[in-house]
Amino acid sequence: MMKKHILAVAAISMIASGAVVAQDFKEGSVLVRARAVYLDSANKDSTGLKLNVNNKTIPEVDISYFLSPNIAAELILTVPQKHRVSADTTRIGSLKHLPPTLTIQYHFQGAGFKPYVGAGLNYTRFSSVKLPAGVDIKRNSVGLALQAGVDIPIGSNLYLNFDIKKVNIGTKVSAGGAEIGKFKVDPWLAGVGLGWRF
Repeated sequence: MMKKHILAVAAISMIASGAVVAQDFKEGSVLVRARAVYLDSANKDSTGLKLNVNNKTIPEVDISYFLSPNIAAELILTVPQKHRVSADTTRIGSLKHLPPTLTIQYHFQGAGFKPYVGAGLNYTRFSSVKLPAGVDIKRNSVGLALQAGVDIPIGSNLYLNFDIKKVNIGTKVSAGGAEIGKFKVDPWLAGVGLGWRF
């Protein structure tokens, strides 16, 4: 699945070389994007319970502020997302997670399309945790976030955006008050959306 997304981004970037030419980003430019993002969880579990959460498509909004023509800080936001929690194939509960992420990006300036790479930190807050009696998880997670994408101009201040992120999200699992292992969501996030430059 992720390989297909990566190939699609690469192919569209090649095609975009002849697209509408937009002005380069400048210091002080603000780029606001709205994306639909597919969350594909790694579901790495050391508890022996084969814990997993469901994959899903989520809404995402991000705001990039350009510190220079090539360097931008991006704040990535969504609303709390509900996931089913299963042990192997048996549903055992649910939870919500809110994962704001801040990255620093390098943007390659050029006519036709504008690729970028980024790295930063994710903070995830788990809430509305509903698991079997005596089972619980740590409510906070901090992890590395890596990112790559491309903005394709389709108007003077309008961009088509493709974006891929790898985010480290994990938690400790306890039963009866004793830690029994770690559960890592560590999702790939593949998004497509529109960006408006101000």
